[in-house]
Amino acid sequence: MKTRKIYNLMIIGFLSISLLACEAIKNTNNTQRGATIGVAGGAIIGGILGNNLGDGGNSALGAIVGAVVGGASGAFIGNRMDEQAKKIQDEIPGAEVVRVGEGISVTFDENSGVKFATNKDNINEESSASLLKLVDILKQYPKTNIVVEGHTDSTGSATYNLDLSKRRSMSVTDFLIRNGIDSSRLISKWFGEEQPKFDNETIDGRAKNRRVELAIVANEELKEEAKEQAN
Repeated sequence: MKTRKIYNLMIIGFLSISLLACEAIKNTNNTQRGATIGVAGGAIIGGILGNNLGDGGNSALGAIVGAVVGGASGAFIGNRMDEQAKKIQDEIPGAEVVRVGEGISVTFDENSGVKFATNKDNINEESSASLLKLVDILKQYPKTNIVVEGHTDSTGSATYNLDLSKRRSMSVTDFLIRNGIDSSRLISKWFGEEQPKFDNETIDGRAKNRRVELAIVANEELKEEAKEQAN
């Protein structure tokens, strides 16, 4: 019964947010979306998705949406994220960079930037080059936190895949720390085969599901700065 109530609340929240925000968001840029989402329903999204997705173990989206501030403060944060996202996209062409609300989602799959040999978790030379570029950008924006997630395809046992995704997530996290990113900014998560984005029945789909995702969000210092600017 409790699960059904939570589910119903999520549906109501999504419908309410959609009705309030859909038209407002349609023709905005990313910075404006950071403000619009917050005004239309940031508290609802943060409360529902932050608890049920982010902390509950769902992907980078939960971390980004759960960190929403909204309003003028969200616009300020969105502006900073626009700049950072553009740099990542320009300097690491292989990365899939998506601006979401007040954060950035960065995906590296086997075809883009960070690659692992079959059943391996070590950072190879090509992956190192991409991650060093990312490190340089992250250092330019120190007022952000980063969630590093590991994912696999469905080949092999679920237990093995969970462990493999953990080892790959930790490899990337450790690499970032060794190259100067403060460990307090980083959170590592791993999901094995549980969150496929593509069809595991195809070779290409499996390659894309073997991925590392990063969620970049404002830390408390940036949120406070945004509030001061808004006031």
